[in-house]
Amino acid sequence: MLQKVRELSKSLAIYGLGDVAIQIVNFLLLKVYVQYLSPSDYGILGLLGAVEAAAKLFFRWGLDGSFMRFWYDCDDDEARQRLASTLFFFLLGINGMLLLVSTGAAPFVSTRMLGAGGFTLALQLVLLNTFAIGFTFIPFHVLRMRQQSRDFSLLTFSRSLATLVLRIVLVVGAGFGIWGVVLADLFVTIGLIAVMVRWFAPLIRPMFSRRVLRESLGFGLPRLPHAVAQQVMAVGDKFILKMFRPLSDVGVYSMGVSFGLTEKLFLGAFEYAWAPFYYASSREPDGARLFGGITTYVFAVLALLTAGLSAVGGDLLAVIVGPDYRAAADVVTWTAVGVLFQGVYQLTSIGLNIMKRTQYYPLSTISGAALNVGLNFALIPRWGILGAAWANAAAYAFQAAIAFRLSQRFYPVPYETGRLVRVASAAFVACATARALPAPGPLAGVMLRGTTVVIVMSGLLAATGFFRPDEIRALAALRRKRGPPSAVPPPPETIELAGEIVAADLPDEELGDPERRRGSCPDPTGEAEVGRASTREVARTGNATAGGEAGATGGARR
Repeated sequence: MLQKVRELSKSLAIYGLGDVAIQIVNFLLLKVYVQYLSPSDYGILGLLGAVEAAAKLFFRWGLDGSFMRFWYDCDDDEARQRLASTLFFFLLGINGMLLLVSTGAAPFVSTRMLGAGGFTLALQLVLLNTFAIGFTFIPFHVLRMRQQSRDFSLLTFSRSLATLVLRIVLVVGAGFGIWGVVLADLFVTIGLIAVMVRWFAPLIRPMFSRRVLRESLGFGLPRLPHAVAQQVMAVGDKFILKMFRPLSDVGVYSMGVSFGLTEKLFLGAFEYAWAPFYYASSREPDGARLFGGITTYVFAVLALLTAGLSAVGGDLLAVIVGPDYRAAADVVTWTAVGVLFQGVYQLTSIGLNIMKRTQYYPLSTISGAALNVGLNFALIPRWGILGAAWANAAAYAFQAAIAFRLSQRFYPVPYETGRLVRVASAAFVACATARALPAPGPLAGVMLRGTTVVIVMSGLLAATGFFRPDEIRALAALRRKRGPPSAVPPPPETIELAGEIVAADLPDEELGDPERRRGSCPDPTGEAEVGRASTREVARTGNATAGGEAGATGGARR
């Protein structure tokens, strides 16, 4: 068990590295951005970011998951080129038509969605950028699957750094405001694609297979209802809020959401490491018990982060973005609570993947999305941005509860209920204690309240016997024996606009196939299937030990 936990902790540590440093710098630069962008500007950026998050789904058609699913079992370079080329030319044709239609409709949509004139071109550029970025999963997935960690890390870090620098130049230096954010993203995408030509070139050939496309769409399209429902929960509140409140309120709400979503930097890193880990560990005799123990500690980390963000949210807003956004303090709290329930969802729904019952995932996400929309319409007219935040947290809790019940039916996990209750109670008391403290100023409040949460929660857990002697010894051994990670996997992908995290991609493992590395590459003739049968049986044995590869990214966004 100790070895398993050590493997998970290594993966989590390196997944968390990525471009987190750039994200932190970008977050701290909000103090600069808000001098050049008003709350109404942030409202428009929040809506544009929501469009980008939603459009990315339809510009990929679930084929990013299909590409990774079928890549491993293509027998030779020609088969891989056929797979990549078929998907590339399909996306080029169908998305090209979608781009023409959506950009043509942009004048009508922008005036009604944004509620402000003069941003039709900005919306069209966002759509163009999303169309272009929709092809980059091909080289990025290849880098991941070929374990070319150095190239992957260099590309992701350079992309983040270039975006950060260009936004500063165009927003702060040139004073372009919203246009500086939109143009910076487009310029970086153009540069990224130009650099990636060296990875596209060996894969794209003048070939197309209807069979490959049919099988790829057969795998990818069923993901869309699930992903769409997640997007409704993630960004739909901004559009409903715009129906009842001015753009400035949407901007304040978006800023609060951005602060609350910082918890996802940990959650996204964990999910990348978690999926391949539980696929492999589910074959172990004590796999279910191992999952229960890990869930307890990951929930404790999430509860600590949630309590901390809730306690320091108001002070942090005052320090970084000033008094114009102080009203978003409670939005930070409830957004963080929503992220906590997303973590519970990811931790406790794994049985649906393990037992290949993924058809039940849309039941939980669509139910959560329906509740989210209903509560937003019910609460926003009276409670404004706070009502939207409540709706968000309630929807994610409802989604997690349904997925948990379904997962337990097919793969029961003995979760440590008593310890989980102690964690939740300690986090609540720590947060309440910290928020009750007087502070001489916002910066002092961040330090005082943040420290109080850590001390009080840790003290309560220790006093109630939460930490077991055998676990303490195991963690000490883990620290002593931890070696350097062997590869640098991808960080969670985020959509940021002028420092505000509009959306954060988590790996959409929910509708992935635990046999994704053990299937067959779509074959245009069908003749290769028989010849590969015995090879796949051998591959199954090897991969059962290795644990498989995580599925495609995209989906759970906020």
